Amino acid sequence: MTVTLALPQHLSDDLTRAAWQPLESAGVLFASVVRLEDGKIRLLGRAIEWVNERSYLKREADHLAIASEGYVHALGKAENLGEMPLWVHTHPGLSAVPAPSPSDRIVDREISDLFRLRSGSQYYGTLIVSPRLDGLAFTGTLQEDARDISEIEHLWSVGNRFRLTASAHATLADPLPAFDRNVRAFGNDIQRTLHALHVGIVGCGGTGSAVAEQLVRLGVREVTLIEPDVVSETNLTRLYGSGVSDIGQPKVDVVADHLRRIAPDLRCEPIRAMLTVESAARKLLPCDVIFGCTDDNAGRLVLSRIATYFLTPVIDCGVLLSSNGSGDLTGIDGRITILTPGQACLVCRGRIDLARASTELLTPEERRQREDEGYAPALGRVEPAVITFTTAVAAAAVNELLERFIGYGADPRPSEILLRFHDREISGNVALPRERHYCHPAAGKLGLGLTQPFLEQAWPA
Repeated sequence: MTVTLALPQHLSDDLTRAAWQPLESAGVLFASVVRLEDGKIRLLGRAIEWVNERSYLKREADHLAIASEGYVHALGKAENLGEMPLWVHTHPGLSAVPAPSPSDRIVDREISDLFRLRSGSQYYGTLIVSPRLDGLAFTGTLQEDARDISEIEHLWSVGNRFRLTASAHATLADPLPAFDRNVRAFGNDIQRTLHALHVGIVGCGGTGSAVAEQLVRLGVREVTLIEPDVVSETNLTRLYGSGVSDIGQPKVDVVADHLRRIAPDLRCEPIRAMLTVESAARKLLPCDVIFGCTDDNAGRLVLSRIATYFLTPVIDCGVLLSSNGSGDLTGIDGRITILTPGQACLVCRGRIDLARASTELLTPEERRQREDEGYAPALGRVEPAVITFTTAVAAAAVNELLERFIGYGADPRPSEILLRFHDREISGNVALPRERHYCHPAAGKLGLGLTQPFLEQAWPA
């Protein structure tokens, strides 16, 4: 069973600070448990409660002893939150190995039942971290009972930077020779990260197909594609991998087949559906990162919530070509918005037309009736699109993913990039969540995980 622990960057930073302390530190990490259809599990970090100083009976560079009052209160808090507890402690030192010692294993056996009982969770987890110059080294486990123990394989930290860290127990293979030019640019570790990523792409048109091709050629080997439409004649001017014989075929299948020709070892799941269908939206839950390449406002509402509830970074793309009444091109604008914990969602930024989103969720009969009555904006207008600009925006979006792994850009990083091709200008900005909105940390939705209803929103029947 594959287990990934996802953390918003402030929790990852908190772990890092503790790991750099000269003495061992311990605490309880609260996490939501998301069991996926394929049997994988994602743990979503919510908060950490560190043991207070007076509860340490012994605290040295290589040993801890803690009174039970140091963690029992935290277990009650986990129960109130409905979260599972992970027992966290550090092994200090740059050369330290974050693997359980014989005494660590004894402690786990002694406290695991107490953790389950006091937290009300069927799960107990462990996490050991050690400092490294480039982040953390770790090992961890997820336990349902004493016999059912799974390794936490990856630690996925998302925020101003992205970091996918493999367990210290993992054996990492060298990148294939085909990626030699990539490795020369950004090293083996980044190439391994790209290979391990599971990426979702919503919208397989001009922008989405260009994003997909670039990611696969960079080395990504697991992709989920979501797109409801078929290839039309006018799509052939922008849709990567398409030809005349593909007219009438589902876009998602055409793009998937094209990607498999590039990388026969690719694990690709094409889903022909609207993202506003709950079963399709749930298919994105195993993804580490999602690219939003759709003009569908209702679908982008879903993406915006997934970024908050599941700590999944969403890189949302938009292209707008404007013209005057004479048909002259007056504006060529691109937008890349990066949704991560603590940043404003697409609603707070005003990047979603809520009236159109509401109309998109209606049945065709309801939509026509409301349009006729003047209560809903008319849909179905055809916007201009040119491969030059959709490809440029796709490349800029993939660049934002790479930069957050590699760190070659300015810090702090903008959470939105605006491209004004007609003015040859690029700018960035940062926007914070609105008070009391679901994306605001104070709302308590970051990493909340599965809810009833899903994403705490209404879904079309």
